[in-house]
Amino acid sequence: MVVIHYTAMTSAAAACDTLCNPDTEVSAHYLIEEGGTVHRLVPEDMRAWHAGAGRWGAVTDVNSRSIGIELANPGNCPFAAAQMDALCDLLAGIMDRWSIRPARIIGHSDMAPGRKIDPGARFDWQRLARLGLSIWPAPHGDAPDAAGFRPLMQRFGYTADVPDDVLLSAFRLRFRPRATGPLCAADMALIADLAHRFPVDDGIVTA
Repeated sequence: MVVIHYTAMTSAAAACDTLCNPDTEVSAHYLIEEGGTVHRLVPEDMRAWHAGAGRWGAVTDVNSRSIGIELANPGNCPFAAAQMDALCDLLAGIMDRWSIRPARIIGHSDMAPGRKIDPGARFDWQRLARLGLSIWPAPHGDAPDAAGFRPLMQRFGYTADVPDDVLLSAFRLRFRPRATGPLCAADMALIADLAHRFPVDDGIVTA
């Protein structure tokens, strides 16, 4: 899979220094500057320390099963057009080289709900989905009962052992960033569609 992050640092140079310093024990395969320059920091076939604790579907050691992309962004700013263009080009190549499906392009917040919030509410997941580089829900029909929320979330990939409200926050951060309040029919309709069309480990060897 691919995990997308933001650096939460003041500049791309500062982020690069941190990611290339062994003492920090954090790294990523790629860093993309605001202007679109792409830095390859770790070969794609090697393990990088970008994900930390968390899980997606049956995968509990995400670092060993993923490519990490850091976007230079302090966390409270829109992502620059040139940066997004570069990300889309990079993702297309990675997905082709490693036969990665769009549903397995995720955010750090997806695999570590409650612990991480990047790439955040300003990240344009819909653009990626339009280009076939990620997925987006297309709900139809009646929303299922709220009792099915956690099973549907687990079927889609949110298998972290955290409370339902933490899962909901992580889900909304990606798919309904302006939503507030308790779980509602709109949330249920979205996750029902995603779980039906994109079951996380369907056809994936997880060992």
